Amino acid sequence: MTRKRLVCFSHGKESGAWGTKIKQLALVAEAKGFTVVSIDYSDLLDPDLRVQRLLNYPFAEYDCLVLVGSSMGGYVSTVASEVLKPTGLFVLAPAFYIAGYANQNPVPHAKSVEVIHGWSDEVIPVSHSIKFAQQHQTQLHLMEGDHRLTKQIPLMASLFGVFLDGIIERNSS
Repeated sequence: MTRKRLVCFSHGKESGAWGTKIKQLALVAEAKGFTVVSIDYSDLLDPDLRVQRLLNYPFAEYDCLVLVGSSMGGYVSTVASEVLKPTGLFVLAPAFYIAGYANQNPVPHAKSVEVIHGWSDEVIPVSHSIKFAQQHQTQLHLMEGDHRLTKQIPLMASLFGVFLDGIIERNSS
């Protein structure tokens, strides 16, 4: 029986559904046999309305779900994980502990969780990801870079590939 695997991307506040990071990570996921979708939230500025849009996506046909989110999309994916209980959660410079967001203490509900953050992030303090990772005992990758992490896309793609390999391995048994 072939398992149906899906990677679902959630973009940040000011980016789009198929930005540079998502395109590169999508190539990695597709090469590993995952179906890839990227939800377009460009008409919604409210992060909690974005969570509702993600929760309304038809995930039932997939037996392996990986949520990936960048910035506000990291918040969206993590909050949605409380309901969706994905196999994996991979977040980049996630917007945690931000004033005005409904959930001030998002809890990741996934078997595998990894966080990536740039040391020089001028939008979301790196200390937020450190706090989250420490509180939830998740894998944390801190690297040179600002909020967009553009120069780190090759490294992020490599880390994402290893992350997906681990998910495939755990789900094939």
